[in-house]
Amino acid sequence: MTTITAPTTHIGPGAALRHGLALAGRAVTKVRKNPESLLDVTLQPIIFLLLFVYLFGGAIQGSTDAYLQVLLPGLMVQNIAFASLGTGMALNTDISKGVFDRFRSMPIARSAPLVGAVLGDIVRFVVTLTVLFTVATIMGFRVQTDPGRFLIAVLLLIAFGLCLCWVSVWVGMLVKSPQAVPGTLVAFIFPLTFGSNVFVPSQSMPGWLQAWVDINPVTHLTNAARGLLLGGDWVGDAAWAFLWAVVIAGIFFPLALRAYRKRVG
Repeated sequence: MTTITAPTTHIGPGAALRHGLALAGRAVTKVRKNPESLLDVTLQPIIFLLLFVYLFGGAIQGSTDAYLQVLLPGLMVQNIAFASLGTGMALNTDISKGVFDRFRSMPIARSAPLVGAVLGDIVRFVVTLTVLFTVATIMGFRVQTDPGRFLIAVLLLIAFGLCLCWVSVWVGMLVKSPQAVPGTLVAFIFPLTFGSNVFVPSQSMPGWLQAWVDINPVTHLTNAARGLLLGGDWVGDAAWAFLWAVVIAGIFFPLALRAYRKRVG
């Protein structure tokens, strides 16, 4: 059987972005028609919030109310990281079903299917943050700054999540089956999220672990989110978190694109 491919033409960055945005609309449509795909970003945040606040809050912070204030910004970071896992799995599923064979026959940028999938994940990020913040507010969490800083925190979290998605895309292009994507990515995400100050202060950790926590991008992002939501210094940590996000995207975007070209030809 002959594979039909689109004519080779030069596509500029502007056109490539438009193609990516068009395919992001496809990703959003898939979510709207299959809301069950959002179960991981709706149920998981609630489970983590209730579990850690009521199981560990009294022991770690002295009271569940006090721990909730410290924990929520960190959980927002953690759930953004876990929400990025779905990108690679969705792309791997599309490849397995032959969807990318149709993309190859279209006059679009080669990177457009990947960019579209990543941008489409903004919906997942907004949903998980909304669910988490709503439940936390019912439990007693209160933003102690202003709406402007709250918006900055949300935008910073989403930007970091979009950059982290490229790790998920890269893994999704490498493994053979969609089922292998989450297990592979968890080995990467767990050291980032649990090896940080999301749940406990780093001062209580052994020295070697503190050294990792201090340079961990999740730690910087958590500190920035706490400063933006609860008050205090946040600019330095936000700058470090943004720099880490740019580095992650700078490394894994070309790796993902190379793996994609090798996978689909």
